[in-house]
Formats: sequence, structure tokens, C-alpha cells
Amino acid sequence: MTANTGTKGIAILALRLVAGWAFLFAGLQKLLGAEPFSAFGFLSFGTAGTAEGAVEGAIVNPTNAFWVSLANNGPVLDVINFIVPFGQVAIGVALILGLATRFAAVMGFLMMAGFSIAAWDFAHGIVNHTVLLGVVALFLGVIRAGEAYGIDAIVDEQPIVKKTPALRYVLG
Repeated sequence: MTANTGTKGIAILALRLVAGWAFLFAGLQKLLGAEPFSAFGFLSFGTAGTAEGAVEGAIVNPTNAFWVSLANNGPVLDVINFIVPFGQVAIGVALILGLATRFAAVMGFLMMAGFSIAAWDFAHGIVNHTVLLGVVALFLGVIRAGEAYGIDAIVDEQPIVKKTPALRYVLG
């Protein structure tokens, strides 16, 4: 039995679908919400960080000034306001379909790593939902999860992909 079929394949598919849904849902909430999405509030006021034993309201995130500067730079904030929701939707759809899974997984990991550093939320330990989702996304890329009941399994068999190892590496 290969990792693409059977119980192992179904488990990989299930993890890919759950992680994909988490990204897709977060992006859709931002795109379809009553208010237009803006990262301004989070970047300005949600990046002070938390740490066990820190005084409430203290800035414990050493990268806080960087995030606040992004919030106050209109053109950069516009890019962030586009990249975050559309990136979440694209990552979610790619993971759900199992299409370009490795690329989507790396992008999901990088997005969650950025969120984790920006939030600096360590009051309850180093593992929170963004860290967990980032690690799961990276894991899905490493194990080539798109080959388990995903479109990547079909794309991998195409002659151009077989002749171009770099494509197969990105897809998986």
C-alpha cells in the first residue's frame, strides 16, 4: 500500500481538508465580512505580544515597532490587506484540491509564521493555533499530501511534469 491509497491516504486527505478549510474559512471571513478587511487594527494594537508574567499592557514583542510601521504605511498596508485574505483563500483551495500542495503548504507555513511572530502570543506557551496550523501546513508539503486523492496525483503523471523535476517538486 502506498501513501496515496488506503487508510493512510484517507488520513492524509482528511488532514489536508481540515487545514485547507481553516485557511479558506479565514480568508472568506475577511473577504465576505460586513466590514472591508484591514490589518491596521491588528498591526497597530495586536502586536505588543504576551508573555507569562509580563505586566498587562507591556510591549514584550521585540518586533512590535516593525508591525506598527507597516500599519502606518498606506501602500504597504494596501498590499497586506490584499495578500492576507486572498492568500488564505488560495492556500485553502489549493490544499483542499491537493493542487500545487507543496507550494501552498510553504506559503501557509510562511503566513502562519508571520502571524505568530507579529502576535508574539506566548502567555500560554509557544504553541498556539497559528503555530499549529503552520506546522501542519509544512508537514502536508513535506509528505506530498496532494498525491493522496488530490489533483497533484494526476498532474504528476503528465509528461511535462515527468520531464521537469522542479515542477514535481513544487507540486507534490
